[in-house]
Amino acid sequence: MMKGTIYLEDGTVYKGTGFGFRGTRTGELVFNTAMTGYQKTMTDPSYEGQIIVMTYPLIGNYGVNDVDFESNRIHAFGLVARDVCFRPSNWRCVRTIDQWMQDEQIPGVYNVDTREITRRLRRMGSQKCVISTEDIGIEELARICGQHELRGDAMKTAGVSEVTEWKAEHPRYRVAVMDFGVKRSILRELTARGCDLTLFPYGTKARTILDMHPNGVFLTNGPGDPEEAAEAVKITEKLVTNSNYGEQVMPIFGICMGHQIIALSQGGETYKLKYGHRGGNHGVFDKNTGRSYITSQNHGYAVKAESIILHGLEVTHLNLNDGTVEGMQAIDKPVFSVQFHPESSPGPNDAGYLFDKFIELMEGGRL
Repeated sequence: MMKGTIYLEDGTVYKGTGFGFRGTRTGELVFNTAMTGYQKTMTDPSYEGQIIVMTYPLIGNYGVNDVDFESNRIHAFGLVARDVCFRPSNWRCVRTIDQWMQDEQIPGVYNVDTREITRRLRRMGSQKCVISTEDIGIEELARICGQHELRGDAMKTAGVSEVTEWKAEHPRYRVAVMDFGVKRSILRELTARGCDLTLFPYGTKARTILDMHPNGVFLTNGPGDPEEAAEAVKITEKLVTNSNYGEQVMPIFGICMGHQIIALSQGGETYKLKYGHRGGNHGVFDKNTGRSYITSQNHGYAVKAESIILHGLEVTHLNLNDGTVEGMQAIDKPVFSVQFHPESSPGPNDAGYLFDKFIELMEGGRL
């Protein structure tokens, strides 16, 4: 049995039992309210640099399979759970979560009060944290925490490092993808709708993207502070400018980080949420359809509503819990975006119609 310790930057300490990899990592402590889907969650590149507290009390009961990966590795820096199952039961299971985290060198701590930790994060906000399964004293953990700086520009390295192609079985459209750390489920939603995808690394010039003459441009999810993505903001500004000229239309669709970057490219502003939105049960109201949807979410930043209204964008979606902006569209251009994840994975797929909307725009429809 390994010792497990969680040290928060405000000096709070939680002691439990370690599992997974024997080691020490530092990151931003956040909580996720999803009841299932820990494998998809931990491999979501948007969790790069974060230590996840799962509010659902039992984690690992169906193990880890060969299918439910959103990327080729675990991006989370650590996992905190109330209880962990070491003898999973599922026909797809190929290893336990404990074995998986050992293989990926990710430490975990369980036998702690995750309800108390979550309530603290809600009161105090997400904060820097050290998670350790080694026999390290509190003074040393405090020193490690104090010396570590959280990275805000992880979107620059979370995506592909070279141009990558994803082919559709029955291609009808060519879509340029600005990759900030995309989930595979998003790419599957697009290829299933006949989109041949070209994924471009962070910082690819707007002219390079325009020269491929895409039918549409997609801006992906990704980790970090959107204001740290200055290069992507400038590139997106040029793409938006060229999205509607003459009879030629090049729709632009953004999700999560892509949504925030579109807002910044048009003169909008973003801000850090106190503890973010992470889970699979967040209610969102769509003003265009007049309906509410349950959505999957994973973000720590939001767009200021008043800032985009002044710059040719209108709010289309609102969070039903706190009223934050969950979607927007340009008034005079084929550009729209949402803060949540319409592909779910994990979570409900109520909002999958937004991918169809992107297809309709590429076919000459209007917002």
